[in-house]
Amino acid sequence: MPIRVAWGTGSAPTEMAAYDAALADANLHNYNLVAVSSVVPADASVEAVGTAPDLGPAGNRLTVVEAHADTAGPGRASAALAWAARGDDPGLFYEAAGETSPDDVESRVTAGIEAGLDLRDWDADAPEVRSVTVEAEPGEYAAAVVLAAYGDSDPVL
Repeated sequence: MPIRVAWGTGSAPTEMAAYDAALADANLHNYNLVAVSSVVPADASVEAVGTAPDLGPAGNRLTVVEAHADTAGPGRASAALAWAARGDDPGLFYEAAGETSPDDVESRVTAGIEAGLDLRDWDADAPEVRSVTVEAEPGEYAAAVVLAAYGDSDPVL
């Protein structure tokens, strides 16, 4: 199963509703997300898909690495996810997010993944980065997400 990187943004009258809208934009809103740290298993492939395909029934558990930022308007939220691996070796994901510019989160996520690879003394291809930014209008909330979804979902019960 591939790991799929999807991203989205959303706006709504509450912080949680904006987050839900951003997940819907990435087509990951109907799952119970279970966050893991940032290791790409050996032999895994990573595909940047933008919008996730159907990964199973609503309510299932889905394992993800997530970058998530939200803001109250007027404001801006940016989220970025970087990944790097080589061949059949393990690799890494790193995430950065905040009420900041896309350049800032991309710079932070790139520096982070390079430090993580150095820490492990792992060789990897050049990191790939995906980022999204959203502006919140006065009186609304906005959220930005970039997620790496590990395979298909699993039943919770």
